[in-house]
Amino acid sequence: MAKMRRKSELPSKDCLVCGRPFVWRKRWERVWDEVKFCSERCRRARGTRNPPVPPPSGPTRSARP
Repeated sequence: MAKMRRKSELPSKDCLVCGRPFVWRKRWERVWDEVKFCSERCRRARGTRNPPVPPPSGPTRSARP
């Protein structure tokens, strides 16, 4: 059985479409060198001119007076 690793020790890449970092997944074990996109949405959007916009990093609700 393989040695357990912490998530911080797993390899990561940046998505070619949105630029977000994503980490290794077990199902990508054999094809990790070929993985280029973080999600199915980015894979589908790879040929479009307007790639998906990442959600804002701050709070999503605005304060109402």
